[in-house]
Amino acid sequence: MGEASSSMSILVLVGEATLVVKAVMLLLLIASLISWYMIVSRYLVLSRTQRADRAFQEKFWSGDDLSSLYNQVRRSPNADSSCETVFRAGFQEFVRLSKSTRGPEAIMEGAQRAMRVALQREQNRLTKHLPFLATVGSTSPYIGLFGTVWGIMNSFRALANVTQATLSSVAPGIAEALVATAMGLFAAIPAVMAYNRYAALSDELVGECEMFAEEFSSVLHRQAHGRDA
Repeated sequence: MGEASSSMSILVLVGEATLVVKAVMLLLLIASLISWYMIVSRYLVLSRTQRADRAFQEKFWSGDDLSSLYNQVRRSPNADSSCETVFRAGFQEFVRLSKSTRGPEAIMEGAQRAMRVALQREQNRLTKHLPFLATVGSTSPYIGLFGTVWGIMNSFRALANVTQATLSSVAPGIAEALVATAMGLFAAIPAVMAYNRYAALSDELVGECEMFAEEFSSVLHRQAHGRDA
């Protein structure tokens, strides 16, 4: 009994798998390791961004002068804060255009354009690696299924040379093939869960940053028209 169970262990089944099934398992293992690295790294990036945006918005709405706030964040910028990045881009362009003889509408248009560009870059930063997680989550079960089908085909081909098929002769080949499906699910489930969670969190952070950009535009709009008056 102990000898039979040891021959059906996961490591033995993987070691006795065919070359194609081993390649499928190796591909799924690599995809799983890379996706776990990206899951952890995305968690750290999004968590830092969430905290940094909250801290910057509290500082922004505390009533400090915009020029002093800009000088402060320019001296020690926080790359984790999307809202701060949008603020720096918009206020820098606002100050640059305010020094010219352009009207308030041209100044506002330039500042809003700079904020849109900064916001797009932040969105790309927050959603980085998410397409890979989506790919792993959607394709890993099929890759594992391919390995399973291939292994079962080989098991049935081997049965053609056996005069009497028994469970002991069929079970190892089928179990070996099913390991590929298990590895496919092991790679896919965390990737799908992480993708859904991080995509929703990224959308939430980008939405808050867009709202901040609109509110900041209103503040700049009042300053531009006040300057013109």
